[in-house]
Amino acid sequence: MIHKFVLDDVKIVLDVNSGAVHVVDEIVYNLLDEYKYKTQEELVKLFSGRYDEQAILEAMEEIGTLESEGLLFTEDSYANHPAFINRKPVVKALCLHIAHDCNIRCKYCFASQGDFKGDRSLMSSEVGKKALDFLIENSGARRNLEIDFFGGEPMMNFETVKEIVKYGRSRELETNKRFRFTLTTNGVLLDDEAMEYINENMENVVLSIDGRKEVNDKMRYTVNGNGTYDIIVPKLLKMAEMRNGKSYYVRGTFTSDNLDFSSDVLHLADLGFKNTSVEPVVADDGMPYAIKEQDLEIIAREYETLAREYIKRHKAGNGFNFFHFMIDLSQGPCVIKRLSGCGAGSEYVAITPEGDIYPCHQFVGNDEFLIGNVLKNEFKTDLQTSFGDAHVYNKEKCNKCWAKFYCSGGCHANAYNFHKDINIPYDIGCEMEKKRIECSLFIQAKLLEEAE
Repeated sequence: MIHKFVLDDVKIVLDVNSGAVHVVDEIVYNLLDEYKYKTQEELVKLFSGRYDEQAILEAMEEIGTLESEGLLFTEDSYANHPAFINRKPVVKALCLHIAHDCNIRCKYCFASQGDFKGDRSLMSSEVGKKALDFLIENSGARRNLEIDFFGGEPMMNFETVKEIVKYGRSRELETNKRFRFTLTTNGVLLDDEAMEYINENMENVVLSIDGRKEVNDKMRYTVNGNGTYDIIVPKLLKMAEMRNGKSYYVRGTFTSDNLDFSSDVLHLADLGFKNTSVEPVVADDGMPYAIKEQDLEIIAREYETLAREYIKRHKAGNGFNFFHFMIDLSQGPCVIKRLSGCGAGSEYVAITPEGDIYPCHQFVGNDEFLIGNVLKNEFKTDLQTSFGDAHVYNKEKCNKCWAKFYCSGGCHANAYNFHKDINIPYDIGCEMEKKRIECSLFIQAKLLEEAE
């Protein structure tokens, strides 16, 4: 399977199964549609009115060479890969819901402004420690384990965060495990002492802001209805500066109210943030800010606009990173990651303040997906297996899609929320992801061209 597209002056061909990416000329680009279905004589006859015969033959030879080298029209080798066939999913990451409460009110919040449609509550250190014990016990031979402190707003329960980190460190030597902690925060409660602790103890920090002041404050406001932009920007900038090479991202959400979201990404870059991620909102069609199918054309143009500016700034020496444009063509993710994505419900689970286990933070509160409880030492492996089986080969739409090894089948929660089936991907999300991949490959091609 191949996928080809044109963006600006660049003609790009992706060999789906090998991952090889080629920048080609017009004649090769056009011949590829017919190459596998016609003889050499038929191809010469078909294209003789447009190209010189010798040019056609040379193009065919170039295609043939790439095919013989395993860089075009390759067969899928992942389905029979030993790492996939022999995989035994183990839990390697937890999303700890430190706080089912929040000090701001985001209009689009999937978590019902922090309470996940339940009682507002904070996780105890006992539950947090039991969660780490659960992870250790269910992680098999895996050494590096991920813990994301999440909410609501984790800073509302920061002392418990510290206790859990301390407990995790105390168990590393005796278990031969290594915990890598991440904290996601809206930034309102950050102060110098908290930032110093976070910088020292967190492998990654996710800082929430939507972009321009008017965009951010329309969606992200305090309990009293005041915008958060002026409160958080100085704090987030200081936190980002303190990282000094350590991992962090400013993470925002765009909605149908700001389909010109490239301006928000660039605004964050102009403020000085080097690592950004602005994601499309996922909301029911009935919500006024929901992204709809008719918005996709505008969104595609915005990604293209952002890609061009991304290239321009990198060439000028003032580049930034945008999460959805970060594709590694030299190695990329492992086989299991390519086929199964984030591993929600199988390798990654969420723990509530009460110790309940769910496939991920977006399933919390849906009793159909209650996997167990860390306090009761319960864990339903049948649900873990069903989520582990929700990979690209068991999703009919994904099987036929050129982007499957990049998106890995998409988000289980989005699939369920729109189709009530984790094996049927969220269509609007699919289209946006395919556009992001194309823009990413375009960026790689243009930057490589500049380097040469």
